[in-house]
Amino acid sequence: MKKWIYACLFATLILPCNAHALEIADAAITNAIEERNPVDSLNTVKRPVDQLFCFTRVVGAQEDTWITHVWYYEGKEMARVRLAVSSSNWRTWSSKKLLPQWEGQWQVHILDEQGQARLIVPFMLE
Repeated sequence: MKKWIYACLFATLILPCNAHALEIADAAITNAIEERNPVDSLNTVKRPVDQLFCFTRVVGAQEDTWITHVWYYEGKEMARVRLAVSSSNWRTWSSKKLLPQWEGQWQVHILDEQGQARLIVPFMLE
């Protein structure tokens, strides 16, 4: 019985969990999503723009899980969106409405289910 318990503990500590198997294959800040794909990929966004999207393609999920998009403006968290991942090749996105005074440096942090940053997508709003 002790050996079985130790084996289970070892497997829990050593073997990677399913969330760590996932990878961010693609990510983009975009003006729109069409047919589940971004229409463009922006590093600098010029006004006027009222809304942007963060597109993410996740691969490698072995069971249903989650990712989270955290939108930051000038280092301040502006939005947090939890998104389902339901297959080993999954496309998803979040959006953010933008006020005219929010010009400057933005980032979207893409977090796995454990809250670990998998990718940071920066962009400038001018």
